[in-house]
Amino acid sequence: MLETVMPSVSLSPLRRSHPDELIVGLVSVSDRASAGVYADQGLPALRDWLGQALTSPWQAVEQLVPDEREAIAAALIALVDQAGCDLVLTTGGTGPARRDVTPEATLDVATRQMPGFGEQMRQISLQFVPTAILSRQVGVLRETDAHAALILNLPGQPKAIRETLEGLRDDSGACRVPGIFAAVPYCIDLIGGPYIETRPEVVKAFRPKSAQRQAQG
Repeated sequence: MLETVMPSVSLSPLRRSHPDELIVGLVSVSDRASAGVYADQGLPALRDWLGQALTSPWQAVEQLVPDEREAIAAALIALVDQAGCDLVLTTGGTGPARRDVTPEATLDVATRQMPGFGEQMRQISLQFVPTAILSRQVGVLRETDAHAALILNLPGQPKAIRETLEGLRDDSGACRVPGIFAAVPYCIDLIGGPYIETRPEVVKAFRPKSAQRQAQG
């Protein structure tokens, strides 16, 4: 499902095919891609990565929006409040340029901030480029009486999206810098969402032992 959205957004609630099916919203923020000047790369990158990383069931609803604060906020609200997303991942619009307003739009719809996500994203990116300190990605919760979702801003480039989500490994394959997605499944647990499982060779979900489910024999 892919739409170019403006400030008034209406989405239908998505139904889970399984109690533990993750409903994830994917949002790419780009003036030129939303106008059809070039093909969007953010949504395919997010979709492909989730397909590689998740072993539990999931479905996605996708939105392509211009770099407009109101349009981004409207898309986020619709994905959480109407479509019922448990997790929303955005890509693009997080730098210091005047048109980069994704963090502001995300904070507009937030009920609580999760600052550790943004801090870790910058730590990962700093392993590659000193300009990572210019990134302004945020992580937040949006909560209603009946539902809660985690919203995370990711970088705009597909390679940076993968590095941010997976983290960095050394030559032996051991994790050197954890990716942010390692903490996402447990966060979703804590806000009442489905139980997410991942492929450890891509990113290993971390949960305390008390929160881990026993494997079914």
